[in-house]
Amino acid sequence: MQARDIPAVMSIQEESYAPEVLEDEAVIRARFAACPQLAWVAEDDQGVCAYLFAYHSRVGKVTPLDGEFQHHTEADCLYLHDLAVARRAGGRGIGPALVRNNLEQARTQQLRYSALVSVQESEAFWTRMGYAAHDELDQPQATNLASYQIPAIYMVRELH
Repeated sequence: MQARDIPAVMSIQEESYAPEVLEDEAVIRARFAACPQLAWVAEDDQGVCAYLFAYHSRVGKVTPLDGEFQHHTEADCLYLHDLAVARRAGGRGIGPALVRNNLEQARTQQLRYSALVSVQESEAFWTRMGYAAHDELDQPQATNLASYQIPAIYMVRELH
């Protein structure tokens, strides 16, 4: 991802998510600035058609909606915060390809896990990608999960 891709990212986010979970441009730009090496886009002949934001974290730490990425010095997890694919690019396997690319990078960095918050009934997609619901959250993390204001499931997968 490049800074010039942010307007396309915002458009894809708007068409992909319910109004309750849309994050504003300042949040998106802060996430890109925090971890540009883990922010990816896919392009087709019309330009950016998908994106993925990730960062290094710890299993059991949930990023709240609109929350800043909290880097952990002893990271054991690649946290996938936001994956979205434009409607025009749906069904081409672009989302799974972005995820696989990020997970491969995480394995080379010796991270043991990947985690995410599943929203909008995406649990089946993430289950196919190897993730499973992880219910063991302490109260602060459960509060972070509740910040999504719609049904949300914290999910984890082992990488090795």
